[in-house]
Amino acid sequence: MTSPRTVFLMYHELELPQRPLCQSDPGYVRYILSLDEFAAQMQQLSEQGLRGISVSEALSFSTPDIAITFDDGCETDLISAAPILKQHSFGATFFVVSGFIGRRGFLSQAQLRELAGLGFEIGCHSMTHPYLSDLDEAGLQREIAGAKIALEQMIGKPVQHFSCPGGRYDSRAMRVAKNAGFSTVSTSVPRANTISTDRLSLGRVAITRGMAAEDFRRTCSAQSLWKLHAQSELRNSVKRILGNSLYDRLRASLLKN
Repeated sequence: MTSPRTVFLMYHELELPQRPLCQSDPGYVRYILSLDEFAAQMQQLSEQGLRGISVSEALSFSTPDIAITFDDGCETDLISAAPILKQHSFGATFFVVSGFIGRRGFLSQAQLRELAGLGFEIGCHSMTHPYLSDLDEAGLQREIAGAKIALEQMIGKPVQHFSCPGGRYDSRAMRVAKNAGFSTVSTSVPRANTISTDRLSLGRVAITRGMAAEDFRRTCSAQSLWKLHAQSELRNSVKRILGNSLYDRLRASLLKN
């Protein structure tokens, strides 16, 4: 018998009426769901008999449940996402950018500790959200190992899981993460994970604004992920050819049109 495939969903900031987003550029906004969209998706999981779980819980790969992850550490993690998750008795892992703590729109230290105190898992999303593949060795140490230490000091407990900013990484970043003591590294590669998946290269599926309910259902059941994976591989090839900076400029220009 094969082990269940577990889909890891990747969320970001949630949009609230009359509240400015942390960023406004189109490349960021396409990943921002309204509060109602997120609530409807969590309700849909419940109605399908699925649970939302943390990365640590997902690593048993014993059930077909869905790992819920959030990147960045926005304030809406606590004030918006957490109450909805609690309503359904769901777990989740919140990947926090250590250096963003206390900035406008992001969690304060007190809010971060409150989120952890609610039973949610806190993961690391770097110190300042750079592309890891652009960094030298000292930069990787600061953004991965240093960020882990900073978060652990804030919440007073171990931080075991890391996610790559912007989905950009290389073998050097994975080595530094492993040596820093992280148990897993989550990427932005859209694929389901199994017991045999490399824990330093876990796949996640980004949930984007306006996703139809049927598309969400198919994503959570790992249907058609091959298509998303093929698109991701194509984009990664272009990134390698153009470099991160030029790729981002071209992407921003296309999204504005």
